[in-house]
Amino acid sequence: MGKYEELAKKIVKEVGGKENVNSLTNCITRLRFKLKDESKANTETLKNMDGVVTVMQAGGQYQVVIGNHVPDVRKDVDAVLGVLDPVTDDGPKGNLFDRFVDMVSGIFQPILPTLAAAGMLKGVTAILSFSMGPSFAAGSTYAIFNAMGDGLFLFLPIFLGYTAMKKFGGSPFLGMMIAAALVYKGFIDGSAAKQFAETGGMHFFGIPFSIPLAGYGSTVMPIIWSTAFAAFVEKTLRKVIPDVVKLFLVPFFTTLIVVPLTFLVIGPVMNLAADLLGNGLLAVQNFNPIIFGAIIGFGWQVLVMFGMHWALIPFVLIALASGQPTSLLVGSGSISFAQTGAVLAVLLKTKNMKLKELSIPAFISGIFGVTEPVIYGITLPKKKPFWASCIVGAVTGAIAMGLGIEVYNNGGLGIFRYTTMIAPDGSMKFVIYSVILDAAALVAGFALAYALGFDDDTETVALTKEEAKKAATGQKNSKLTKEILVTPVAGDVLPLSEAGDAAFAEGIMGHGVVVLPSKGEVVAPADGIVMTLFPTKHAIGILTDAGAEVLIHVGIDTVQLDGKYFEAFVEQGDVVKKGQKLLAFDIDAIEAAGYSTQTPVIVMNTPSYEQINVTDQQTVSGQDMLLVTV
Repeated sequence: MGKYEELAKKIVKEVGGKENVNSLTNCITRLRFKLKDESKANTETLKNMDGVVTVMQAGGQYQVVIGNHVPDVRKDVDAVLGVLDPVTDDGPKGNLFDRFVDMVSGIFQPILPTLAAAGMLKGVTAILSFSMGPSFAAGSTYAIFNAMGDGLFLFLPIFLGYTAMKKFGGSPFLGMMIAAALVYKGFIDGSAAKQFAETGGMHFFGIPFSIPLAGYGSTVMPIIWSTAFAAFVEKTLRKVIPDVVKLFLVPFFTTLIVVPLTFLVIGPVMNLAADLLGNGLLAVQNFNPIIFGAIIGFGWQVLVMFGMHWALIPFVLIALASGQPTSLLVGSGSISFAQTGAVLAVLLKTKNMKLKELSIPAFISGIFGVTEPVIYGITLPKKKPFWASCIVGAVTGAIAMGLGIEVYNNGGLGIFRYTTMIAPDGSMKFVIYSVILDAAALVAGFALAYALGFDDDTETVALTKEEAKKAATGQKNSKLTKEILVTPVAGDVLPLSEAGDAAFAEGIMGHGVVVLPSKGEVVAPADGIVMTLFPTKHAIGILTDAGAEVLIHVGIDTVQLDGKYFEAFVEQGDVVKKGQKLLAFDIDAIEAAGYSTQTPVIVMNTPSYEQINVTDQQTVSGQDMLLVTV
């Protein structure tokens, strides 16, 4: 936890403990709890607590006012509450593909750092194996390295069982339980199929079913569809099972229903789709290898996402086992480098520091052929970089098949697949072809993704005062000076004491005024930098070049609109000029939704000044003076 750990523990204790907390959100100045029983909270103790400005109870929320460093406090409070990640299922949004991308990226987002680490470990393992020879690969040290890198991928459904169930609004550990059944010993290594082959195959109460050759380990879609169904079953059962036995009967019956149906229906449907696809692709290869290469190169990553690439793997293994070279998957070889080039474009172009940090290990693992972190965390959510890599993959796939590249044995991915292309007579011709193709794919993937661009979103975590000053131009050890702040909102001016929120009305957050807007637009009150832009866009903080920290809070309790009726024209960290348009909002829609549009304009660092003077005009607009810092 961070520097507010002790404060966070005290806050959670005084609101009645974490068992009294239904949910927690925050706006730009306060923690907004929804408590099971507000009478259990020690309001007076909280009000007198160091680090807490005041406490307010309104709109069904128990609001603990902290100040403009509330995002940092919120992180430590989340840690105390044991919040791992939020339920992100906000309902269908956008077209079918957009909704699919939102679902997949939301499920993978929590595990991307560990996924990237696993990919890098697989690369280290491959390097050690290649450099130290067969004796190392046969030893227990290699086995430990291989377990570190490959364990997550092998048991990936268990990780996804947690995050997918969270996404769909179900119980995460129930999702893990369902996933564990899919990767149980015997089902994951094919031994169960062999065990029951002599007795007529596998059956569930007489209903036959089959499992893929490699089981459901490392697969994605079977567990996602299973947990989606499980979340529905769980919610339904909670409505009908009595509360006294709900705790254990709901997971019992959910598992009893979902796991068999996954083996009997969901899994086989995925297998059937894979078989049909595999046979269709083989027919295309026989018709025209170059067209086949383009299709494989373009669609390989999509096939991997759905687990349908397994339809082609058996044919590759059969050919190699019989001593025959094969070109069946050659068309997919360079797509990982195209994806890696695309993520490099994102790394260099994005302003989102968190995305930059994630892109570095994803790029490294991509070189080794492990592209899951690249796809699920970066290119697929950004869409255009993903399609850019697919286009490049189609071209390189067609060229690879046209050159007649073949592999002679089963091996690694990425740069380590070159060893599979060394001919029995020692010829390196196919290795050279592949190195050139891969380099071209990386460059082309980078160039196309960079040219197409993507919707970038900078982080909306509040900058510290020092960070904001460093980002602002000309802001070097500046001292506070007298400054005229023009009105950021046109409308009628009211005393701050008339604000509909006690934290503002009592001057707790700083001195200023309230503007009742006549126009749904917020402009910069002075030259400066956007210090804080809240995700719901209802509030924005500006650090002026003269050092004033100005908060413009559009409406009272409008954080609950979750960004509806608001639009931002700047991003956090942007340098802005006086009068520049920052936000737009729909006055009529906000008021129709039952919220006041009173807009407090506050100088947050009021104690740093001798006084804050307020305009004597009753109505302001344009470049009218609103506040003067002295």
